[in-house]
Amino acid sequence: MSEAEFYSKVPRKRVGAGMLITDPAGRILMVEPTYKETWEVPGDVVEADETAFAACQRECLEELGVDLQVGRVLVIDHQCDGGHRGDSIMFIYDGGVVSEDLVIRLPAEELRSYRFVEAATLGTIAAERLARRLRYAIQARLNHQVIELVDGRPAPH
Repeated sequence: MSEAEFYSKVPRKRVGAGMLITDPAGRILMVEPTYKETWEVPGDVVEADETAFAACQRECLEELGVDLQVGRVLVIDHQCDGGHRGDSIMFIYDGGVVSEDLVIRLPAEELRSYRFVEAATLGTIAAERLARRLRYAIQARLNHQVIELVDGRPAPH
C-alpha cells in the first residue's frame, strides 16, 4: 500500500473554531444563525488549508464586521458521538472583553441577531454541548489554562 492509499483510508474529522467574547459584566456574545434554531458563538468550520486560529479570525471578521484579536486557545473538545455530523474537533479561543458600545455588523443572510448572555442561561438558547464548552472556556480563561474535553466533558486523564 502506498502512502497516498494509506491516507485515503484514514478517517477525516471536521474542525470548528469559535471565540469566547464577553462584555465587562462577563456575559457571552452569542449570535443567532438564520439556518438553525440554536444560537452559536462567533466562528465556524475550519476550511481546507486553514488553521483553527486563522478560521476563528476570519469568521469573526465575516460574522461581526469587527477585526478582533484572537487570543490563546481555551478549550479543545473532541466530539466522538457519531451521528449525521460525524466526529469533530472544536476549538474555543479567547476573544477577550469588549466594550458595550462595540459596533457589530451582522451579515443578514447568515445571522439574525446577537446578544450578550449570562453563562448560567446559555442552555436556553444554545445546544447543551456548546453551553458546556463555553462554561469550561470561562473557567480556562479565569485559571489561565487549556481544558481538553471529550463530548463536552473533561477528558479522562
